Amino acid sequence: MSIRKRLTLILLSMMVLTCFLALVKGYQKSMSHGEQLLDSELKVVAGVLMQQPLSINAMAPKMQESAQLLYQIWQAGELLSGSDELNLDLSQYQAGFQTLNIAGQRMRVFVFVTSLRTVVVAEPIAKRFELAEAVILSAMLPMLWAVPLLALFISFFVKYALAPLTRLSKQLALRQANDFTAINWQVTDEEIKPVISRLNDLFKRVETAYLRERFFASDAAHELRTPLSSLKINVHNLAAQQGDNQELQAMTQGINRLSNIVEQMLILGRTQPEQWQKQFKEQSLLAITREVVSQLYEKIEAKNHTISLEGDDFIINGDEFTLVTLISNLLSNAIKYAPANGQIKITLKQMHKQRIWQIEDSGPGMTDDQKQRIFNRFYRVGGDQHPSGEQGAGLGMAIVQHIIAIYRAEIHLTDSDLGGLKVQVVFAGAKCD
Repeated sequence: MSIRKRLTLILLSMMVLTCFLALVKGYQKSMSHGEQLLDSELKVVAGVLMQQPLSINAMAPKMQESAQLLYQIWQAGELLSGSDELNLDLSQYQAGFQTLNIAGQRMRVFVFVTSLRTVVVAEPIAKRFELAEAVILSAMLPMLWAVPLLALFISFFVKYALAPLTRLSKQLALRQANDFTAINWQVTDEEIKPVISRLNDLFKRVETAYLRERFFASDAAHELRTPLSSLKINVHNLAAQQGDNQELQAMTQGINRLSNIVEQMLILGRTQPEQWQKQFKEQSLLAITREVVSQLYEKIEAKNHTISLEGDDFIINGDEFTLVTLISNLLSNAIKYAPANGQIKITLKQMHKQRIWQIEDSGPGMTDDQKQRIFNRFYRVGGDQHPSGEQGAGLGMAIVQHIIAIYRAEIHLTDSDLGGLKVQVVFAGAKCD
């Protein structure tokens, strides 16, 4: 939930709660004042009835009865006049105010006693509640109608108050991953100023670290290429002069391994998403896979692997170099870790809008912990002590992960039915050929 929605809900909740408490308090006050006013009214009515010119011997004239007011006038123990509904004996009354059940409803009764007469006046309790409710509704209804209007005002002013934060959030969301330029706009809000200042400082530090990390490996690799080439030439010349021996073979293997590391470092430095996406065009994944298989077929044949390529072709928007590098790294790993006379199976398949490139091998596979760490730079399963005995730099899967990011694809590592590892690369939105 956004801060704006949270603040609006909190303010509205507090406002509704305040209105409710005011309603309850207003109801209590209205009831209290209403009772006092109506009790005073009963006293006035009783005083008027006390002054009526009635006598015991004369026929008592009937007063006009009200459905909201009942009365009795007693003199010398006899009823001179009264409402038919108020048919209680004088002995049931006590002087002053009291509440009784009369004619099937609760009544507020006032008994006015003098030396000459006793006057009883009563009115329904429901009348008092109706009056209190009418007063409360007349006072609170405008406030209740004002709640939606206040909600709009609160939402508007909360949005206005959070506008700098919203603007900052949108600007950060639109930034590219490699955009470390400072946020250059003025704000007067004291809460936002330190945030922008700290972000600009963070951008500067991250840019420095990013550039240092990005260019160090590629620069070092470039610098190493020349001496490695010289070493290769010198070792070749020594082998031509002295003949092949064990020491020269070990030196050659070491130089080849170092050359491989240098080339992998250069590729890793070049696989930046923003660099490659600009030159994307339609590529046939089946054709690229066949090309990579042909390039590595000598290694496949050397280990007597059985390799199969199944499925339908599909077209993706991409770059040939990155796709060749991706497939080459994954196939090279399968060749390395599948034992001699093993199996390698490549499958291209379509599922809904997803296009899947999949490779399986009959090697030893990986544990869950190894699958989590395989994309770390310079990490190799089993290191140089792996049973396959294959040499490597531990950069292949790190490069694969970089290329996966370029295509906004997904990669999944699971166990294969062949006994080894199954790698699935899922491309979204590819075209079926």
